[in-house]
Amino acid sequence: MINSIAASRRLVARMLAWQLVAIFACVVVFLIQGRRAALAAGLGGCLIVLGTALMALRVFGGGRRLGASSTLVDMIVGMVLKWVVIIAGLYVLLARWQMPGLAVLAGMGTAMAVNLMALRFKDKT
Repeated sequence: MINSIAASRRLVARMLAWQLVAIFACVVVFLIQGRRAALAAGLGGCLIVLGTALMALRVFGGGRRLGASSTLVDMIVGMVLKWVVIIAGLYVLLARWQMPGLAVLAGMGTAMAVNLMALRFKDKT
């Protein structure tokens, strides 16, 4: 079992890359409904990518570690940042820009599914 910070950083980088690939595939599928739906799917997925990246920067940003309690605080703050970005982004996409809801949620669901899949595979290095 690898528990190093370097292995975790590699996992996050791989997960973000696969999220972007999956979002691109989702956008291509929603092109059938039109450009607006494809844009909505892409932006919805990018909310998850941005939230995940912010959380990873907070947790693995290279700051000084004082122990388990500071790491736990970093993880909690990172998760709160992630959900603030997602909720605020959902508000902007659905209420302000009035993007198609199904496309936004499909993009988000696609990116979140990649999160679950990425955590199932072990790092070989």
